[in-house]
Amino acid sequence: MLLDGDEWRRRFADIKREAWRLETLPQYVVPQEAEDFAAFREGRPMTPYGPSSYTERVSRQRAEGKCNGRVHIVTQPLSEYLRFEFSRYYETHARAGDDIRILDVTDRANPLEGVQDFWMFDRAEVVLMNYEEDGRQINREVFEGDVSPFIEYQRIAVSESVPFQEYVNGGHRA
Repeated sequence: MLLDGDEWRRRFADIKREAWRLETLPQYVVPQEAEDFAAFREGRPMTPYGPSSYTERVSRQRAEGKCNGRVHIVTQPLSEYLRFEFSRYYETHARAGDDIRILDVTDRANPLEGVQDFWMFDRAEVVLMNYEEDGRQINREVFEGDVSPFIEYQRIAVSESVPFQEYVNGGHRA
């Protein structure tokens, strides 16, 4: 089953304990970011990024004892998009309570080689994030099957990664 619109947003609104994401790409093509990404690339000022529906939800859910998290697998040098994403979104999202971690595989084997992007909700449902090679999203697809491999992917990703702030402050290796 493909997800979009209200069905997709409901996954986040209805979590009981956790929404968690694995990000594997060096770039995501997001039409809503095009103008700010172009400004970033050209060294021009960007529209200020402040509270959003995402940060407000994360903050509220954190206060309710729920967790939102992700691990992004990266290699050095970081792509232009990742530098943009780190400075534009990750700082603000982390302050809102998003548990963002970085798994740098520059000088080591990727322990999750071949695993695609996904979201996991309450360790009970997995949504596969399908992308073109250039980072354009194709669709979101509910995984029909045993989620235990994805729980293991999460365990590996978290154990092999470092918190975002530690990463940007120089702790580049787990």
